[in-house]
Amino acid sequence: MPDHHVTDRQITVFLADDNVIVREGVRALIGLEPDLTVVGTAGDYEGLVSGAEDTSPQVVVTDIRMPPTFQQEGIDAAKQVRKRHPGTGVVVLSQYDDPEYAISLLGEGSAGYAYLLKDRLADGDQLARAIREVATGGSLLDPSIVEAMVNPVRSTGDLSPAEEELLQLVAEGRPLKAIAAAQGTTPEAIADGVESLFLKLAEEASTGASSSLRRLRMLHQAIVMREEQGETLSRLLPGGVAEKLRREGRRIGETETLDVTVLMSDIRGYSTIAEHADPSVLAGQLNEHRAAMNQAVLGEGGTVMQFVGDAVMAVFGAPLAEDDHAGRAVTAACGMHMAQAAVNQRWRAHGLPEFGLGIGLSSGRVAAALLGSDERLEYSLVGDAVNLAQRLQQWAQAGQTVVSQRTAELLPASPHSLGVELEALEPAQVKGRDATVHAYRVVTAVRP
Repeated sequence: MPDHHVTDRQITVFLADDNVIVREGVRALIGLEPDLTVVGTAGDYEGLVSGAEDTSPQVVVTDIRMPPTFQQEGIDAAKQVRKRHPGTGVVVLSQYDDPEYAISLLGEGSAGYAYLLKDRLADGDQLARAIREVATGGSLLDPSIVEAMVNPVRSTGDLSPAEEELLQLVAEGRPLKAIAAAQGTTPEAIADGVESLFLKLAEEASTGASSSLRRLRMLHQAIVMREEQGETLSRLLPGGVAEKLRREGRRIGETETLDVTVLMSDIRGYSTIAEHADPSVLAGQLNEHRAAMNQAVLGEGGTVMQFVGDAVMAVFGAPLAEDDHAGRAVTAACGMHMAQAAVNQRWRAHGLPEFGLGIGLSSGRVAAALLGSDERLEYSLVGDAVNLAQRLQQWAQAGQTVVSQRTAELLPASPHSLGVELEALEPAQVKGRDATVHAYRVVTAVRP
């Protein structure tokens, strides 16, 4: 039964945990938030699936291990709920900081999922933030899980140089096919080598060795899943960041300075759309929109930094430096408009509201760093280019892209450049800046 009356502005939550004390404690935490409402609870797999079916919550919050077998019923039940209602967000609460559970949860993609540790729920508003994030198709992963996935294995035991190399390559998350190509052999031979390494580590079990074995098996499973389903750590952090961390061994908080082009997009009239839309249907539309935007950005070598509600932030030239960041950003912006037009055409056939994008681009020097806290780990950019891109985005009407003066100056020398025609806008002031801003609207962008 629902806990109490639900208003249109509240996010509805269904809570599942076999431990009554934990369940009631989590319910109390959720109850502290005026915009969150628990509409039902359960203590096992069947109760979660049937309860979610009856109450149609926007978000499911669940433990991992529940009756009848105490394995990963919570994750399995959450996935079952998502199959029936794709827009439902899922927050998994666990006492285990084992990346294997996170990978099991995220095997079909990270959108709309969060994985939190129970022993940190009392720290700040982590649970409430996670619920709000997944309700709109976002994701959140406990920083300790990300750290374990970035630095999953430490060598133990007496290994040969070849075995050490193989262990390192697997620990870095390299696909079996890539390892095989680098070593001039077959994926089958590499798979056999990995299994042999497992056995050797098992035989040498000593302090820390069993942990390495468990993590190595988890990584092997993750690599297979990535090749089959596209799941990688790069889907939990912005594209390229995880690989950069592994390759360079960067520490959290370490900053570098880069020349980049920042892209900001926003859906025009989204508040009105949300006011009249079914939340579950709208969450599904946001997921489809984000997937299309992500593909357009990645196709031009960009990095999707974050999705915040209906907004997209991306960068070109970070985490890996790129001379032609401005040209690639304009190409990606045009691709985003085209991709959304194709999505809108499909939605139109089903009577769904269409999304119109306004996009702003700004080029300049920024400081980039992987920043961490008890609640979250994220790759962040700091600099005037970030703030200006946000302001220019507000100048763009649906279907338009507005670029800064610096971005416009970089385009003619861009080897990747489109045949871009720009229209100068009236110089104007923007909030938070003393100097007058000169900007341009992209009129045409056709490959030469």
